[in-house]
Amino acid sequence: MDDLSALRKLVLAPYILKATALVSVSRKVGGNQFRHSFATLGILLDYHLVHDPVLLKASLLHDLFEELPATEVDEVRYIDHDGNAVVDLVLEVTRRDTETKEDYLQRVLDYGSWNAKLLKCADRISNLTDLHRDSHKVSKISAYLDQTEKFIMPMAELVNKDMLTELRDLVSRRRMIIEKYNL
Repeated sequence: MDDLSALRKLVLAPYILKATALVSVSRKVGGNQFRHSFATLGILLDYHLVHDPVLLKASLLHDLFEELPATEVDEVRYIDHDGNAVVDLVLEVTRRDTETKEDYLQRVLDYGSWNAKLLKCADRISNLTDLHRDSHKVSKISAYLDQTEKFIMPMAELVNKDMLTELRDLVSRRRMIIEKYNL
């Protein structure tokens, strides 16, 4: 099946409706988590990762349980025949209350499924695209870039070399901006 055929058969509407709950969650860079979810989906589509409906559906909800913990997980499980797998993938990329950010990223790197790593890479590409000097302190940007190099780039190396190239480029450009403005 080619990309266009796969997309024609993909039903995202119920997941989009569920993701609209994220409209209420604002982002430090402006906008909201709903838009970020679409950006993450868009990155997966841009990389022609269209043949796994679970991955695409999970991209729309990847921050839902973390941002809105009162969300009824079973509501997602019963959306359609992919619901259980979507929930499992979303939970796999959801940071647990007991985890530090580094512990969480190490867990996904060491034990995450192929799809969890792909989703985390797409999520980080979106986040790096939104990482700006006017919304984040230089120390936060620098730490985020270090974290990307330590955890996310090795994930990308395992699952998608093109994502690795983009991540390297994004990190390099953000480091140049920091240096250029002597921040």
